[in-house]
Amino acid sequence: MAKPGQSSFRRILLSRILLLSVPVLLMGVYVTYRKARSSILETARQNLTESAVKKGESISESIKTLSTNLVSASESVVLQSGSPYQKQEFLDQLAKQLPTQVQCLQLISINTQNLAASTCGEQAISAFSASEWSQQETALLLDPSQVQVKALLPGTSPLDSTAKPSKNASKSQLRLVLSAPVYDSAGSLRYALSVQSALLKQERGKPGSLVGYPVVIDQDGTILAHPIAQRVGRNIEQEADGERLKTVMKNAIADQPPNFLHLFSFEKNGVELLAGYSAISSPITTQPDHKWIILAVTRLDSALSGLTEIQQVLIVLTFGLIAASLLATLYISRELALPLEQLRDYAGTEGHLHSIDRVPHNFKIREFNQLSEALDSMVERLKAWAEELETAWKEAQAANQLKNEFLANTSHELRTPLNAIIGCIRLVRDDCCDDREEEMDFLQRADDAAIHLLGIINDVLDIAKIEAGKLSVVLEPLDLRKLLKDVIDLQAVQIHQKGLEFITPDLQEPITVHADPAKLKQVLLNVVGNATKFTDKGSITITIRIETHHRKEAVGSLSSPSPSLVGGQEARPEESVSSLSRSLSPTALSSAKERLSPPLLVVVTVQDTGIGIEPAQQHKLFRPFVMIDGTTTRKFGGTGLGLAISRNLMELMGGSITLSSAGIGFGTAVEITLPILDPSALPIESTNGAKN
Repeated sequence: MAKPGQSSFRRILLSRILLLSVPVLLMGVYVTYRKARSSILETARQNLTESAVKKGESISESIKTLSTNLVSASESVVLQSGSPYQKQEFLDQLAKQLPTQVQCLQLISINTQNLAASTCGEQAISAFSASEWSQQETALLLDPSQVQVKALLPGTSPLDSTAKPSKNASKSQLRLVLSAPVYDSAGSLRYALSVQSALLKQERGKPGSLVGYPVVIDQDGTILAHPIAQRVGRNIEQEADGERLKTVMKNAIADQPPNFLHLFSFEKNGVELLAGYSAISSPITTQPDHKWIILAVTRLDSALSGLTEIQQVLIVLTFGLIAASLLATLYISRELALPLEQLRDYAGTEGHLHSIDRVPHNFKIREFNQLSEALDSMVERLKAWAEELETAWKEAQAANQLKNEFLANTSHELRTPLNAIIGCIRLVRDDCCDDREEEMDFLQRADDAAIHLLGIINDVLDIAKIEAGKLSVVLEPLDLRKLLKDVIDLQAVQIHQKGLEFITPDLQEPITVHADPAKLKQVLLNVVGNATKFTDKGSITITIRIETHHRKEAVGSLSSPSPSLVGGQEARPEESVSSLSRSLSPTALSSAKERLSPPLLVVVTVQDTGIGIEPAQQHKLFRPFVMIDGTTTRKFGGTGLGLAISRNLMELMGGSITLSSAGIGFGTAVEITLPILDPSALPIESTNGAKN
C-alpha cells in the first residue's frame, strides 16, 4: 500500500521526462527564434548599408546631371540675346525637361540683381556677386565645375513664404540651388541661371522594406535632409543620439567602409532605428575632404516584420512539439512502467509461494527479463527455503515431543529403581526381614537397582558430553574375542530367563582391534540388551565375520570411519602411535603403525527375531531421545539414548554401527564394524594374568 506523499513510477517517469524534454524543446525554439532574428537583422543591416551607398551615389549623380543640363542651358542663344518673352518661355520649357524635381528656375542679372525671367515669383532665390565668375568667357564651352551649389535650409529660401508648394514637394527633401554663369554674344558676364531643386523623395518605407528613408548630414554636423522637417537645419549635437552620429561621422570622414548603427531617438523617443551609412564628397564646396554623410534609416519593427510570420510558425511548432512530446512520453512511460507494474502485481498477490505460476516474462526490455528471471529464481529459492523451514519446524516439533517423551520416560526410569532402592533399604532398616539371607536379598535388589540407575545417569551424561563435543575414548589394542565373551556371559542369564535361544560364535583365534575396552563393551551390551528387550520369542544370534576394507566400502554398509579421539581430541596417526609407544614393545609398535591403514575389518552382527522396525523409521533410531513410538517406550522402557551413544562411540573408535530390518515383525540386525590389528600388537600376559 502506497504511503502518503509517494507517487507511482509511471507518474514520476512521465514528470521527469517532461521536465527534461519541454525545457530543452523551449530552449531550442528560443535559440531558433534568436538565430532567425539575428539573420534578419544582419540582412537588414547589409541592405541598409547598400541603400545608403546607392542614395549617396544617386545624390552625386543627380547633382552632376543637373549641373551638366544647367551648363548646356546657359549657352543657349535665347538666354544670351533673346527677348524677355523668349527667355521666360525658354525657362518654362527647361523646367519641364530637367530630369530632377525643379522647384524654381530664374535668370538673374549680375549687375542689378533683378530677375530677367522666373518660374517662381518675383524674388531672387539667391544673390550673386560679380566676383564669383570671370567677367569674360575664357572658353568656348563652360565647365560643369563652374556651377555653384548651395544647400537651402528651412526659412532661407523666399519660396518658403511666397511660393505655393507643389503637390509632390516636401520641405524635408534635400533642396539645392545650382547657379551657372550666362555670357552674352560678346563674351561678357550678364546673367546667372539658377535652379532650385529637391533631389530626394522622402517616402516612408513599407513594412518589411529594407531600403530605408534618406537622411543627409553635412560634415559640420548640420542635418540637411530628414523626414521630420523640424530636424532639418539642426546640428547633431542637439540630438539624443548625437554621440552615435558623431562616431558615424568620424568613421565616414576617415574613409572607413560603409557600415550601420542603431539609433533610439533620431525619429521618435523610444523607437529603435536601424541605419546604414556611407559618405560622399560635399557638392557645395570645392574642398576635396569635405563630406556629406548619407543615412538609410528604417524602424527596427519594420526591418523585423518578416520575423512575425516566423514567430507564429515557431509558436504553432512549439505547441505541436509539446503535444507530440507528451504523447511520446506517455507511450514511453507506459512501456517502461508496465513491466514493473506486472512484477508488482505478481509480488503483491498472496499465495504465489504455494502456486505453480511463474513470474511474468517476455518483456521487450532485456533488463526487465533479467529482473524477472532473477525474481523467478528468488521465488524458487524462497519456496525451497520455506519447505526446508517447514521441514525443520516439523522436526523441531517432533524433537520437542521426543524430548518431552524422553523426560517422561526418564523420570519413570529413574523413579522405578529409586523406589526399589528406597523400599529395600527401609525393609532392612526397619528389621522387617526374617533372617540374614532375606536381608542380603533385599540389599542385592537395591544394589541392582542402583546399578541400573547409574547406567541411566551415565547415558544422560554421555549424550550431554556428545552434544558438547567432550566425549572421549582411550584407545588400546584388545582381543575382541575376550570382550565379546564377557558380554555374552553378562547377558546370557537374562536371555535364558526370557526363554530365548542364544546363539554365539565359537572363537578359537584372537581378533585384535584398536578400541576403548569400556566403551566397546558398553556398545556391545547396549546392542545385545536392546535385542533382548525387544524380543519376546525366538532367538538372538551373534556372528562374527572378516571382510576386506574395499569390499565393505563397495557394499556401502560401512560408514566412513571418523578419526580416533584420544582424551576428547582428534587423534592423528602420529599421535596414536605416540600414545601407544609408552606401553608397547617395539614389535607391537611396528604392528600398530601398520594398523593405521588396516586391510581387514571385523563385523559383529547381532540378529534378533523381535518386533522389527519400519524401513522409513530406521534412520531416526541413531538420533538422541528417539524411539519408534510412545507405546514401545511404555512397554519396553528405556530412554532412547543407547543407539545414539553407541554410534558416537563407534565413530570415535574408528568403526561404525548400522541397523537394518525388513519391517515390523521381521526382527532386527545390528552390525558393529572395527578395523583389525595384527595379533602381535596385543600386550603379553604373564602366567598370573597380569599384563607386561
